[in-house]
Amino acid sequence: MTTPWGELALARFPEDPRDRLRAWDASDEYLLRYLAREGVPLPGTVVVVGDRWGALVTALAEHRPAQITDSHLTQEATRANLARHGVEPGAVRLLTTQDPPPGRVDVLLVRVPKSLALLEDQLLRLAPAVHAGTVVVGAGMVKEIHTSTLRLFERILGPTRTSLAEKKARLIFCTPDPALERPASPWPYTYTLPDGIGAVSGRTVVNHAGVFCAERLDIGTRFFLEHLPSGGGGRRVVDLGCGNGVVGTAVALADPAAEVLFVDESFQAVASAEATYKANAVAGHAEFRVGDGLAGVPSGSVDLVLNNPPFHSHQATTDATAWRMFTGARRVLRPGGELWVIGNRHLGYHVKLRKLFGNSRLVASDPKFVVLKAVKR
Repeated sequence: MTTPWGELALARFPEDPRDRLRAWDASDEYLLRYLAREGVPLPGTVVVVGDRWGALVTALAEHRPAQITDSHLTQEATRANLARHGVEPGAVRLLTTQDPPPGRVDVLLVRVPKSLALLEDQLLRLAPAVHAGTVVVGAGMVKEIHTSTLRLFERILGPTRTSLAEKKARLIFCTPDPALERPASPWPYTYTLPDGIGAVSGRTVVNHAGVFCAERLDIGTRFFLEHLPSGGGGRRVVDLGCGNGVVGTAVALADPAAEVLFVDESFQAVASAEATYKANAVAGHAEFRVGDGLAGVPSGSVDLVLNNPPFHSHQATTDATAWRMFTGARRVLRPGGELWVIGNRHLGYHVKLRKLFGNSRLVASDPKFVVLKAVKR
């Protein structure tokens, strides 16, 4: 990546030499060019929100910025990219969306996230630290910036305008208004589940901003809940890519002797899963972990893995995450252990499962979704 601060060698996490997706895009380049061209002063506290793979904070490391991200993978990529360029540990503060933000922000750089709710939540959390002199610049690809995006900046921080597009990227310029009366945050959001979905029927779900389908139960998860495996006996179960934790909570309610591990790479998701579990006063044993899939889970230690894999990485469509989840599941399952997967019919997960496990059985299907089971032999 070519920047006004020099050439940067950057990689996504986990690193894969076959991966052709870059660790930055044109909006990262546009934002850095703007800062240099306009001579934006970078003393005081520089905060970077939504940096995808650490490109922005790596370029700006000499200014000791703070990075705020919802992604464990982003944090790991950032650590690796900073180390690759000899940046001393601690030069960049790595914060999560669940951590208290800095008390004062002098420069706020925002990579617009896919989730408008997550943007709203972060702007509301940061607004008290923003002052009249704060430089606020947002960045994103043209397809990521909408009228609703600009309205959020304007409603929470102050008057907002956009730049001309360059290489299909656009910048957002916001002038903070300390006198602005800001709305109260609606997050986390709580709702009641419908009937007819097994053990979690009528139960409570808690969602932090940015979690998939934060305001209602999505149809894929509903279909999965209607076809979860039965059984008991104190199984070790993993809700892999747990989101708001409704699937793992359903297992814990149906089998109080089960040990359930909730895993997601999103800090917002794991916080939601823990809140959902606690809101339903489940009398079981649970662990909540933010991490890279099943990394750190001992091999052959799990009886059941439940998984609804994502097929997007930011704006890119990819099956790499699903493949890694399935591979990880096969490693951690005991002989006879089972991986249950919900997915869109067109994704063809049965082919991957047969390649990895040597078997794949269709448990249930409808016009849009399939529930598949693979057994470790």
